[in-house]
Amino acid sequence: MALINDTTLRDGEQAPFVAFNTHEKLAIALALYEAGADELEIGIPAMGAREQEDIREILSLGLPIRTMSWNRATPEDLEKSLECGIKAVDLSIPVSDILIDIKFGGDREKLFRNLETVLRTAKAEGLYVCIGGEDASRGDLAFIEEIMRFGAEHGADRFRYCDTVGILTPRRTYENVSRLTALGLLDIEMHTHNDFGMATANAIAGIEAGAASVNTTVIGLGERAGNASFEQVLMSLTHQLGEQRTINGARLTELVNLVSEAARQPIGTNIPIIGQNIFSHESGIHVNGMIKSSSSYEAFAPEEVGLTRRFPIGKHSGSSTLLYHLRAAGIEANLAKVNQLLPRVREIVTDRKEVMAPDELRELYLCS
Repeated sequence: MALINDTTLRDGEQAPFVAFNTHEKLAIALALYEAGADELEIGIPAMGAREQEDIREILSLGLPIRTMSWNRATPEDLEKSLECGIKAVDLSIPVSDILIDIKFGGDREKLFRNLETVLRTAKAEGLYVCIGGEDASRGDLAFIEEIMRFGAEHGADRFRYCDTVGILTPRRTYENVSRLTALGLLDIEMHTHNDFGMATANAIAGIEAGAASVNTTVIGLGERAGNASFEQVLMSLTHQLGEQRTINGARLTELVNLVSEAARQPIGTNIPIIGQNIFSHESGIHVNGMIKSSSSYEAFAPEEVGLTRRFPIGKHSGSSTLLYHLRAAGIEANLAKVNQLLPRVREIVTDRKEVMAPDELRELYLCS
């Protein structure tokens, strides 16, 4: 089973104009665990005393899952994590020529010397270590293999394959990650961004290619267009890849609303998995099918994610929708009369661009 390593409290909070306070961080961490996250990345100790205190507070929750910090691969950053009591770290290094030139002046040997120093210290302290390959999707696979081999020789546990600027496609993701997992050196963790709207698809493609874990953020929060969505990955692993996961729908809804409010990021009504309207069926053909079988036009039940099914009375409604609402109002309606009423219903909702309330339909039927 793939591990969901959620980074809402790190990469999610790096979204522009987002800042979580301590109370919000604690609530989000607990809700993530209860909603099904397997691991959490909880912050960047090098940011300073306030961040370090927040990390200690989250650790004090005693959640029975791995919690890790994000660090540049430097002794100074690692020391800050150790001071917080962290037992697992991501040590980030640039792996594309673009960023190696910017951050190391193109000196790969210096990169390796820094990484070796920090890896030795981290493993001597008994830490679980993930090497974060920043900009891996623009890096040379042969060089990434060299880094993974080096990391494995020095005790690293995982390599984070980062699509830092979101340029991958699912096919390319699968090909690249398949090549890296075939090496058998380190577990691969997917870290994908949504610049072209493919973060979740690329994350799942990586899992299909053999990656052991995946980074997510709640509602896809994150830098620029965001990251792979926690709720989308969770449901995809469960329903598309067939993993045996217990999903607490009510808790998932609470988590989504909590992050949305804390980040001041509204949730679109048709956003996948959690949008309020994704279980609303207006088309007459769809409603007719849904009344006969709830699996007709839904991949999973709304209750799984804490939502409800609705049949709004709108322009595209058919007789099945009207009969459904009239029956719910205690009226055994005449089908011929309902069919005669349909054009009037469609005219009303089109003119005012607003669906009709069930009570309004009832009065219209009784008065016609």
